[in-house]
Amino acid sequence: MKKDDIFEFYSRLAADNPAPETELNYGNVYQLLVAVTLSAQSTDVGVNKATRALFAKVQTPAQMLELGETGLKEHIKTIGLYNTKAKNVIAMAEILVNAHGGEVPEDRDMLTTLPGVGRKTANVVMNCAFGAETFAVDTHIFRVGNRTGLAPGKTPLAVEKKLDKGTPAPFRVHAHHWLILHGRYVCKARTPECWRCNVTDLCRFKKKVTEKPKGR
Repeated sequence: MKKDDIFEFYSRLAADNPAPETELNYGNVYQLLVAVTLSAQSTDVGVNKATRALFAKVQTPAQMLELGETGLKEHIKTIGLYNTKAKNVIAMAEILVNAHGGEVPEDRDMLTTLPGVGRKTANVVMNCAFGAETFAVDTHIFRVGNRTGLAPGKTPLAVEKKLDKGTPAPFRVHAHHWLILHGRYVCKARTPECWRCNVTDLCRFKKKVTEKPKGR
């Protein structure tokens, strides 16, 4: 996609949603880190249901340790892979308390050393909590980047690097939110809703669905 088209692409997404935010619910940076960690291979809606009662009790890593792994599992047992996630969240809390004074580090490389925290999770935390210009490539962004031609790549890291290189300055902070929401609600995996997409003329996808399927 050409530079002018990329600028126009983001301009239209921004016009529709000037201040996009993550759909995960949280009250502080630590809760954000936990929520994003729990969201791997799970929906934001499912995570929010599980963390509603959890976050009423737990606001800090120390409180998470007090709750313990068994107590945590009771809160998140509706989430996929909850056993592994519970172990990681407790191990993460121990490291944050013992090595970081209970604070979430404002450093992507340091974040990725925490149990259960990969590059995508670290990028989300850096962006949402600290305003960093990072691009958290999940399945939605990977699909949108490749399907539209905005940032084609064979791996999430390749797509991330192209987004980092090609996203213009005015849109860098909010870019990954716009792309996630676009992929989640418009440029869907099975049937992209091209008939209501405001960037369809800029998109390179050849099999556009230009009419709404009957019954939908």
